[in-house]
Amino acid sequence: MEYEIAPDESVSTAVVRAVSAIEGREPRSLRPLSDVLDPDALDALFEPRSNGRPRTGGQLSFIYSDCVVTIDNGEYLSLDLLETAQYERQERKSRHTHPE
Repeated sequence: MEYEIAPDESVSTAVVRAVSAIEGREPRSLRPLSDVLDPDALDALFEPRSNGRPRTGGQLSFIYSDCVVTIDNGEYLSLDLLETAQYERQERKSRHTHPE
């Protein structure tokens, strides 16, 4: 699932909203994001610089709830269910160790 972070939306809020959407759950029913990482630090990583210029090129991936979350440049989230991501990783490993 791809999720575009709104200009007035914090990255940490976007993560919770997107994960709740992909899992079909209410945001309040999820484990607190602060149990996984510091939401303020996450937001600070992608905030504009002190001179107001946007930060560019950053990427961060982590596991939250049952999802692998990847944040690109503070503008987009990519989410994969953990079981799907693990299966795809195993498939890639299998192809590399047993080429056809």
